[in-house]
Amino acid sequence: MPMRSVLLMSALSLGLSGCLASDAERGLAGAAGGAVIGGATGGSPLTGAVVGGAAGYFCRDLNVPGCRNN
Repeated sequence: MPMRSVLLMSALSLGLSGCLASDAERGLAGAAGGAVIGGATGGSPLTGAVVGGAAGYFCRDLNVPGCRNN
């Protein structure tokens, strides 16, 4: 999978998962979004789910603006 697709999936997954209340919710939303984006871009939905889930779960730890627990 090209690095550009992985970066795109990560960025979009973070955007999708930034408005939820907990790390677990953001991880699940990121995994779902990553799987959809991975499949839509011709990549692996499983890889997209892993990347998106990790991005959603760890966005608060990475100090992504707007990504905090309520």
